[in-house]
Amino acid sequence: MTKQNIGVIHPGMMGICVAATVQNSGHEAYWVAEGRSPQSRQRAEKFNLTDAGTLAALCETCSVIISVCPPHAAEEVAEQVLAHSFQGIYLDVNAIAPQRTVRIGQAMTAAGVDFVDGGIIGFPVWQREKTWLYLSGEKAREAVPYFSGGPLETSVVGDEVGKASALKMCYAAYTKGTTALLCGILATAEVLGVRGELETQWSRDWPNFGEQAGGRVRNVTAKAWRFAGEMAEIAATFREAGLPGEFHAAAEMIYRRIAGFKDAPATPALEEVLEKLAQTQLE
Repeated sequence: MTKQNIGVIHPGMMGICVAATVQNSGHEAYWVAEGRSPQSRQRAEKFNLTDAGTLAALCETCSVIISVCPPHAAEEVAEQVLAHSFQGIYLDVNAIAPQRTVRIGQAMTAAGVDFVDGGIIGFPVWQREKTWLYLSGEKAREAVPYFSGGPLETSVVGDEVGKASALKMCYAAYTKGTTALLCGILATAEVLGVRGELETQWSRDWPNFGEQAGGRVRNVTAKAWRFAGEMAEIAATFREAGLPGEFHAAAEMIYRRIAGFKDAPATPALEEVLEKLAQTQLE
């Protein structure tokens, strides 16, 4: 495949993994440093991403743009790209409800842009066969060579926009949804004074589960700010499918209570997390 200039908006922890995969596949990875955090700049410099300077320049320079941003910003990013008259292939790989993906895809298609739906399942990794990028849409197969070098693996799940996003939503509904449930259970047990007994009984039934549950709650704090938006997308996905979305709407509220740990210098103690979860007012 001919070398392509591919823009990545924005290279956070997962975005930089996407950009590295693009580079490993023989393509040039671009980004826009303007307005980004020092951490994002450090990541981009470490992986030798090319700074396009502005979004307008990125849209002019790149034939492919990949959107990797927090769920709430997905449509805004797409609108900004369209405002700069981008013509090429646009991959939205954000954790958003399939109906939102379809809406973005329709806007892109109306503007003459080729749209590919994507969903990433897994963590930012540097080994193959760990994290998968699922793709769907009429142009999905054309996008596979952009990622052939890994570490991200790709799989096409159909020609219909929304399929890849639907798979991502259903997968995360369990993985991140159950972690939110554990947050709520442990916080409730703490308030009622039975957390120790609960953890003991858990570990009787499932070896070490009491300790593992606390570890999951502590470790999710750094990403809770982002997972809150994802829970809202999952709730919308369930409702669109005719199922109740209230469970994941509640999970969104739980994650919002601990979103303030985003930039904590270290993983907080479990007691500190449970205290935040028990607060009824968000800071």
